[in-house]
Amino acid sequence: MTRRATLVLISQASLAGLALAACGFKLRGNQNYAFQTLAIMPNPGGALAIELRRSVASAVRVLAADESLMQAQVVLDIVQEQREKTVVGVNSSGQVREFQLRIRVKFRVRKPDGQELTPETEILQQRDISFNESAVLAKEAEEVLLYRDMQTDIVQQLMRRLASVKLS
Repeated sequence: MTRRATLVLISQASLAGLALAACGFKLRGNQNYAFQTLAIMPNPGGALAIELRRSVASAVRVLAADESLMQAQVVLDIVQEQREKTVVGVNSSGQVREFQLRIRVKFRVRKPDGQELTPETEILQQRDISFNESAVLAKEAEEVLLYRDMQTDIVQQLMRRLASVKLS
């Protein structure tokens, strides 16, 4: 490589770094919460509630099932957690070719005395998955992985929404 080519490459890399810095790009860090204790209801709840407990446990104290709800500063009520699978594509002979997987979560955030901090809100994640009857086991495994990925995305969204809660 010539000296000129090296100089051009270094200047392009520097320009790209400046452009990234100027756009406000920053890696997602730990969430800061306005509260120290959290109760997640129902307790123990479904798979989503369990993953959420693990994810926020490093930043706030999550109350166990045997602790009083009044000890929490904030209560997260998971009103509904629903998994859906619908057919979205069939071939000319009526065989399924594509499914749509959805996870729908409704939640609200409140104080233990009932004062609502965040009204009932719905988060919806969906993914499309092709289907082939000759690879049923592989498609079932792929479906499980897609549901797990959607659940992780929802937990991340819930954590960001909890970080935006202000106690006043």
